[in-house]
Amino acid sequence: MSHYKHHVFFCCNQREGGARCCCEHGAQDMRDYAKQKIKSLKLSGPGKARINQAGCLDRCDEGPVLVVYPEAVWYTYVDREDIDEIISEHLQNGRVVERLKI
Repeated sequence: MSHYKHHVFFCCNQREGGARCCCEHGAQDMRDYAKQKIKSLKLSGPGKARINQAGCLDRCDEGPVLVVYPEAVWYTYVDREDIDEIISEHLQNGRVVERLKI
């Protein structure tokens, strides 16, 4: 059994030399927002959800990106409303958000 029901990794890589990366799309701010949101909803902790930042997930051309385990579902997002939908639909209700899936 996994320590967390869902483990969410946000790509927060910063590439050098102007190469495309998730951080240029506000990935760190969105990770911080998601972390705060699941805490406020009392969804964080063992047996619940964990939000982490990751180095390069090597999908920056589709970015910004995050991945939810154990399902290994990859998402892109634009704004906080997208993050709210991923939290509500996937983390709380177990439904993949098809429109954001990559």
